[in-house]
Amino acid sequence: MADLVLPAVGSNASLAERLRRVIPPPEWAVFEDDVEAILALKRRRNAVVLAHNYQTPEIYHGVADIVGDSLLLAREATKVDAEVIVLAGVHFMAETAKLLNPDKTVLIPDVEAGCSLAESITAADVRLMRARHPGVPVVAYVNTSVAVKAESDVCCTSGNARAVVESLGVDHVIMLPDEYLARNVAAQTKVRITAWKGHCEVHERFSADDVRTLRDNHPGVTVLAHPECPPEVVAEADFAGSTAAMSDFVGARRPVRVVLLTECSMSDNVAVLHPDIEFIRPCNLCPHMKRITLKNIRHALETNTHEVTIDPAMAERARRAVERMLAS
Repeated sequence: MADLVLPAVGSNASLAERLRRVIPPPEWAVFEDDVEAILALKRRRNAVVLAHNYQTPEIYHGVADIVGDSLLLAREATKVDAEVIVLAGVHFMAETAKLLNPDKTVLIPDVEAGCSLAESITAADVRLMRARHPGVPVVAYVNTSVAVKAESDVCCTSGNARAVVESLGVDHVIMLPDEYLARNVAAQTKVRITAWKGHCEVHERFSADDVRTLRDNHPGVTVLAHPECPPEVVAEADFAGSTAAMSDFVGARRPVRVVLLTECSMSDNVAVLHPDIEFIRPCNLCPHMKRITLKNIRHALETNTHEVTIDPAMAERARRAVERMLAS
């Protein structure tokens, strides 16, 4: 699994050398104390850090025990042998980890680390969609609140969305909240998909013109797009897939020059693994992911904040949707 790595090993100096392509030495010097403190706190508290691919390199390569896309983090959250899970990502990811580990302490370093997709739909909206389309199963993207998951039949991620949709064995599904992901999946399957109109504030900003300009300015570049991008962007790309799929593509195909149409830090993190590949970086930052820092990860471990709690009745219903996703 290209996106699953072990904790950083060796001295801070060796880690700094490995990361110097994306973190200059003077900048790394600012991070050293927090990295050392977090590694010590993890040992003392029997804690692990799960980090999404959009986390900055000092988190992703410096203190994370497990890294990957939403699907991998959800799967690995069920396997961790630790008393405390710190989720370096956004709030719905921490909620998902708690759903799958109800007896463990799950911490989110910043409770304001949200998601434009999760905020685009409510449980009441799901009930309205069901009323308009009686009997049609609801597939909820994992980028949703626990309340929305509880109203849904099954969850999916960008990495397994098509497989989940087709696993239901029906000719029509409701897929929410990402309109572009739903349209991109619809183009790959015979299942009719009714979509919600939520968008990711990072991926919706990419355009087909951006892809053509990149090709003009960087001859021979291989363009990889996330399926949360508009369909016209996906159509212009050489490959579309989840962040894990994009990382795997780079590792397997080893393009000379590549661009990842997704959040900025993804390119930095993959570039560390492939120093011989040139990464072109059109930069769209996720302001929510960037709320997570080394300092607030350290603070979370020192003070046990902020602990994720979920109403048990709601959690039971939401957990079924997530577990069905993991079984697909």
